[in-house]
Amino acid sequence: QKILKDIGGKFGTSVGSYFVFLTWLLTFNVFSFLVNFSFIAIPQLIAARANNLSFLGLEFFTGAGYFSDTVLYYGFYTNTTITENESNSSYYMQLAYIFTIGIYFIICFLSLLYSMAKSFRNNFAHPQMYAGNAAKLLCVWDFSITNEKAVKLQQRNLSTQIKETLSEVNTEYLKLSQRQKINRLFIHLAAWVVSLLATAGSCAGIYYFCLINLNGSCYLVLPIVVSLLNHGVPFFYSSFGFVEKFTSPRNQIYTAIVRNVILKISIVGILCYYWLNEVPASKAECWETLVGQDIYRLLVAEFICCLLGSFFGEFLRRIIGTKCCKKLGVPEFDIARNVLDLIYAQTLTWIGVFYSPLLPAIQMISYFIIFWVKKVSLMRNCQPPHKAWRASQMNTLFVFLLFFPSFTGVLSVIAVTVWRLEPSKTCGPFRGLVTVFESVSSWMGILASYPSSRWVVWIYHNLIESVHFFFILSIIVLIITYLYWQIIDGRKIMVKLLQEQIINVSMLLGRLPVILANHSLAQNFILLDVWVRLKVSNACISPLHLLILYSLFVCV
Repeated sequence: QKILKDIGGKFGTSVGSYFVFLTWLLTFNVFSFLVNFSFIAIPQLIAARANNLSFLGLEFFTGAGYFSDTVLYYGFYTNTTITENESNSSYYMQLAYIFTIGIYFIICFLSLLYSMAKSFRNNFAHPQMYAGNAAKLLCVWDFSITNEKAVKLQQRNLSTQIKETLSEVNTEYLKLSQRQKINRLFIHLAAWVVSLLATAGSCAGIYYFCLINLNGSCYLVLPIVVSLLNHGVPFFYSSFGFVEKFTSPRNQIYTAIVRNVILKISIVGILCYYWLNEVPASKAECWETLVGQDIYRLLVAEFICCLLGSFFGEFLRRIIGTKCCKKLGVPEFDIARNVLDLIYAQTLTWIGVFYSPLLPAIQMISYFIIFWVKKVSLMRNCQPPHKAWRASQMNTLFVFLLFFPSFTGVLSVIAVTVWRLEPSKTCGPFRGLVTVFESVSSWMGILASYPSSRWVVWIYHNLIESVHFFFILSIIVLIITYLYWQIIDGRKIMVKLLQEQIINVSMLLGRLPVILANHSLAQNFILLDVWVRLKVSNACISPLHLLILYSLFVCV
């Protein structure tokens, strides 16, 4: 928390929101690793066979070789029941595999919904968002702080927040002529056309290298090409800022985020099409393990490119801007590009959980290293934004992008894998089945023969397999969302009425000496009585305010 406050105090909440999001993803992957390792990997290790493959060290980059015959990949897991000895109960690996991953995705879904709702409530629905900034100026200081370093950090953090708030109040809008507006619109359209063409060309090139990767000629070509395009094209997008010249940093970052989202979702879509259509149709002995290895290599290449991006994009950029070409200056931290890199890596991790259950461990280590590398690079190579702006709503946007289209797209990929594709016949816990979900149907048939378990079968047939149940559930969710939105609108109206009431009271108190000077005491009480009756009839003043005003007149 001290590091996050230090970053927010020096670089503002916009840069601090990236590190808050990164720590949230790190915690998320720690939980994912513990779940998958406890319920899938440990039982398999009990009944694991000896690995006769030699370890060369290249496995850290390729993910093949020695790693292909370990608990890292789908093909290593057995389709039989695991029993340590005859006295203990059996452990059904098929059910453990599909239920662990299924419950894990349900927890991810609920966690993302809760995070979005909490962030939305704090940054959009809370009445303080519309009640001015006097509370921040008068009531934000923590008087329990006594340490000198903590006091300076709190002062710097508060100063940055006030600057960001004032920058929104004092926003200046350019007055452009009609010709200048048309030129600016043409520049924006041209930038969007170029960005879309770059995205289309990147996807075409990636699909070409996917077909080369399917032949098995070179495993590292595809991840290198994907990572270079994934990092090089956003750098190309960032150069558009010299031409577009946005007046608002918020608009510039949101535009960059949309362009990067289109690029990364298109790349992930091409890869998923390749994994779900081309790889299963090949003659591979265990196509699920091949998909897991591809995702492993992509994550390793993404991690290396992220470190190189901090070196070339920030360190060398600072050296060039301070030594060679001083017009460039010290670079600013690119929020949009770095956040979308995190979302892209997390999307690949979610897709690969079915094919490689221990991928969250790889991401856990990766995020930990990236946090410290980015923190050091930020402090040494970057400067605070030229234009301060408040980014309290950025975390809500980040979590929303992680939920849609990232997580919803992952659910679609997992659904196709579980319900549509045929598993490999010689490897994995679902070998010999028509679909992965057939294991659940077979288990329900076994439970139907036990009278004590028929309630589970009833829930399965009448709720899980029922389209009507999910339709009604969706209607209930939409109704709750609508009611919550109405409550938010009601709070906004309440805050506006209270602001009008404060303005009316302040105007009355300002005119009070003039009224008292021009009227007698009896006339003043008559005017007060009329004014109070009008206010009470409009329900704009509380009884406490009436008591204060009466006491004021009595004192006069």
